[in-house]
Amino acid sequence: MGEIILKTNNLTVDFKVKKNIFGKPDRLSAVQNANIEIRKGEIYGLVGESGCGKTTLANAILGFVPITSGSFEFCGHTVDAKTKPAEWKEVRKHMQTVFQDPYSSLNTRFTVWQLISEPLYIAGERDERVLRERAASLVEKVGLSLADLDRYVFEFSGGQRQRIAIARALITGSEFIICDEPTSALDVSVHSQICNLLLDLRDEMGLTYLFISHNLSLIKHITEHMSVMYLGEIMESGATAEIFEKPACPYTEALMSAILDVKPKAGKERIILSGEARSPINPPDICRFATRCPKACDICKSTPLPAPVSVGTEHTARCHLIGKEGK
Repeated sequence: MGEIILKTNNLTVDFKVKKNIFGKPDRLSAVQNANIEIRKGEIYGLVGESGCGKTTLANAILGFVPITSGSFEFCGHTVDAKTKPAEWKEVRKHMQTVFQDPYSSLNTRFTVWQLISEPLYIAGERDERVLRERAASLVEKVGLSLADLDRYVFEFSGGQRQRIAIARALITGSEFIICDEPTSALDVSVHSQICNLLLDLRDEMGLTYLFISHNLSLIKHITEHMSVMYLGEIMESGATAEIFEKPACPYTEALMSAILDVKPKAGKERIILSGEARSPINPPDICRFATRCPKACDICKSTPLPAPVSVGTEHTARCHLIGKEGK
């Protein structure tokens, strides 16, 4: 077991939305009591359908959205809703992010060396020679050339732009990188190139990744541990191999059944979810997946989701059906 670099403790993010007809503000529950543990040097996967709260959880860790309740521990700091800006600034020195879309995350008016070195400039470095040298030290590491330093970002392909974004995330020496769908906006032909680059940099620089993705095959291939989210709640967590081998939650089973296999297994059936997803606005305190779960029973629709229970060596899940006959 490696050292835990990041741990969330019942991290919750709510957003206030327009007042309802009774004059009370509605609460949009984006992340509810999320608990994950990420070990130093690993790649941790976070999966779930669009809108389930994956990016919101990442943004709360980065400080892009406010934490409503709960906290997270990172590099000796405990961060919660009351954390002061000075401490947030200290925490952010050790983490960066690679966004989903390199076309919108990079300023087209900047040259490559300016884009890569901008986080270092924001951190206080004002010597242009130092900024350019630091950018030059990274540009070849991510698969570009020194001749690219003075070019503009609109001159590059999507894969090359994402390489620039990766170099930008590394410029300050941050050891924790959040990769939010870093390959989904790219051509299929460059997916593996970017993933291999991230793996090589992890090994070379001792990085730790939180890897958010819809691509379950990719998550299975590159992550050691993972969590499955549904409508703001962590449904299942643990060693990636154990979860893929024997998913314990019906929602995870449905996700796994949707994976396209090169060699389909005989007898494998796709689980089609029916019913409507529950609204995240003022959700009742019951299992949020109950309206779509093919195995839901009365207790699922009337009782809060239970605490995580162990279903393997490194595998926990939250479901009323665990341990009951037929599950």
